Amino acid sequence: MTDLSAMQFTELASGIYLEGLSVDHERDVIWYSDVVGGGIHGVKPDGSPVAVLDPERMWTGGIMMNADGAVLSSGQGGVRWNNPDTGASGWLIEEIDGKPVNGVNEMWPDGKGGMFFGTIDMEYIIAARETRPVALYRLTRDREVIQLAGNMRFTNGIGYNPARREFYCSETFGKGLIWDVTPDLMLENKRVLLDRDDCDGLALDCEDTIWIPGVYSPGIIRRVTPQGEELKPIPTPPGATTQVRFGGRDGRDMYIVLVPEDAGDCLKNGRPLSGTSSLWRGRSPVAGVKVPPTGFVLS
Repeated sequence: MTDLSAMQFTELASGIYLEGLSVDHERDVIWYSDVVGGGIHGVKPDGSPVAVLDPERMWTGGIMMNADGAVLSSGQGGVRWNNPDTGASGWLIEEIDGKPVNGVNEMWPDGKGGMFFGTIDMEYIIAARETRPVALYRLTRDREVIQLAGNMRFTNGIGYNPARREFYCSETFGKGLIWDVTPDLMLENKRVLLDRDDCDGLALDCEDTIWIPGVYSPGIIRRVTPQGEELKPIPTPPGATTQVRFGGRDGRDMYIVLVPEDAGDCLKNGRPLSGTSSLWRGRSPVAGVKVPPTGFVLS
């Protein structure tokens, strides 16, 4: 049995409040966002800086790769794309049903070239007010927006397991949720996956286990089976993990972003952060799912 207590991590980068995280497998680059400091930052696995995209843009909560090498980033106003090779950039989605997007948080590919995503009430988050209901959506490769679930409290980490036809979402300040996925990629049979109110980012491993960090669960990442059974958690350096992603040839390189233990409450209540955040690399006891790129045609 793997000795989880012997796991070691190396710090790669730091910032004010790190969040969105994506492994660029083609370039061997890790992209992460600084929600408060702004920008999408790229580093090599040894921490060597590569580039900064949209340096003035704040509040990015999710990052994902497109097949052409563009970096997709969520946040206030919708989802942006930046191609580090050409310098080109633009908006992937700015409107839903003809109305400006308030905010988008996490994203996950749908396996057909498009993506799943969750909205958040960015206006009220910035104002440190109680947020209004939000929703889960699918954006098809042809840019059609389809609502999958409404009246959500706060959509955070999401993931899709096509083999099991299951969809997962961390409803922060609510619970960890699970749905069955229909053949046309709609969601049904909603139920509780993890009965905790601090579920944050989300990742999947190759044994179908769901990894769920928690903003009020410092020092660990919880692991849950699709049946809701909690396994032994993954220990992390001090702080609260907001996101985790997998990379490396064997899928066992794990990257996490850590924030101060009180960071969630600080942002929620509009208080200054008590410390800095950091990006770390470790080795997972099990191979993780490498998030594949979307297939949007960008111009």
